Amino acid sequence: MSACDACLRRTELIAAVAPRLDIEWRRRSAPAGVLALPDEDLLALDPTGCAERGYAAFSAAGARDRAERAGLGLICRCDDGYPAGLLELADAPAVLHVAGRAEALAAEAAVAIVGARRGTPYGIEIARALGRSLAAAGVPVVSGMALGIDSAAHVGALDAPDPPAPVAVLAGGADVPYPASRRRLYAQLVERGCVVSELPPGFAAFRWCFVARNRIIAALAALTVVVEAAERSGSLTTADFAAQVGRPVLAVPGPITSRFSAGTNGLIAAGAGVVRGTRDVLDQLRGPTAAGAPPASPPAVPIEPRLRQLLDAVERGHGSLAELVTRDAASAQVLRDLTDLELRGLVRRDFGGRYVRALGDGGAGLP
Repeated sequence: MSACDACLRRTELIAAVAPRLDIEWRRRSAPAGVLALPDEDLLALDPTGCAERGYAAFSAAGARDRAERAGLGLICRCDDGYPAGLLELADAPAVLHVAGRAEALAAEAAVAIVGARRGTPYGIEIARALGRSLAAAGVPVVSGMALGIDSAAHVGALDAPDPPAPVAVLAGGADVPYPASRRRLYAQLVERGCVVSELPPGFAAFRWCFVARNRIIAALAALTVVVEAAERSGSLTTADFAAQVGRPVLAVPGPITSRFSAGTNGLIAAGAGVVRGTRDVLDQLRGPTAAGAPPASPPAVPIEPRLRQLLDAVERGHGSLAELVTRDAASAQVLRDLTDLELRGLVRRDFGGRYVRALGDGGAGLP
């Protein structure tokens, strides 16, 4: 894979006028109106003339050398290997800078999982479980490696046995782990999948870059799942971009009392598909399970009545050991049963040691 001179020049131009794009982005009726501008219009945004001088003196060989030294592969929209889904964008990135396995971008049935940076324990658990179970079903996961929901989805995908290559899309240079606290996750994604950016190596992201990044996430995926989002969450722009290119949008419902679920509940009210578990995502991706065909995800496994009763109590909010121990259940037995449920992925320990319901890998619920 390679990148032509014109596309490399375009990328350097966008990086050069990036400070001005923060202003222009807010002036346009749609973000695509900015990044779809022809080169001469982008050059006109810089009154200092610095961008124009850099444009005239641009060296494609120098750009390729910088990418190589940063350990990045290059693929431009003129290349046959450029992801077809991105070409549906009005402002398809001129060049993708790829750290890791570029072939991961060729997946046609990937799922984007996005959500709030300040995800709640509920949202983090759902994102991780969805990432893990989708990857276990052979579905690549695409996200933004951001704190909260995005990172949880990637961690879950990497936890799956022999997962398909995950993809992370960054707002800054693909050679710079962002956020820095996710360096270890970045290294795992590069090793087992890829990290990609439309901007050159070493680029430090501006505010507009994070929204621009979201259009790439949406276009690389066959559908987008929003796990948790406030009413004005930036992650909702990923759903908007997905809708613009005709991709399905699904959302995980949350408590109506939580502001972190206001965005997802709003998406559902507006017609987005409801995610009750992994099967809903797989059915949307592959079609409902036909009669006599193998199920899209493992069927629910019945559990013993004693464990069912304990799980019901946890679901009702009785998560402490003191609340779960009754006359008929000794504390040692309750602890053993909780451990059993935890190993099955049905409960987990939350802050303060309380037990809460977890989303099982099958995502289909229990009988």
